[in-house]
Amino acid sequence: MGFWIFMFIMEIVQPLTFIGFGYWFIKSPPAQINGIFGYRTKMSMKNIETWHFAHRYCGRQWIRTGWITMAVSVSVMLLLIGQNEDRIGAVGGTVVFIQIALLAIFPVLRTERELRRQFHTDGSWKGQQNL
Repeated sequence: MGFWIFMFIMEIVQPLTFIGFGYWFIKSPPAQINGIFGYRTKMSMKNIETWHFAHRYCGRQWIRTGWITMAVSVSVMLLLIGQNEDRIGAVGGTVVFIQIALLAIFPVLRTERELRRQFHTDGSWKGQQNL
């Protein structure tokens, strides 16, 4: 049961981390565009508007995806109660790998798509008129 508890904790650490960063990015994104911390892509770093938009949007995606992956992970782990350590390790490792893929790739792809929908390639809002 000790290994199952360890794996259960490992299963929820990843989604909780992304949920936490999601709330952080929504509430207080990095004030200045920088190359060290934050949602850093070519499009998000065009100007301060794209920077803040990307952090808010990606934060919401991380929160949503984090809760979904947490619910699925907890469900899978509950099905493994009483199983042998090899099965718990194999399934748990697979779930963590899938979590990483979903939490790291899916929100970024959605955020980049939304940035391109909302902003021109120069970083100006698409709904804004240049006078």
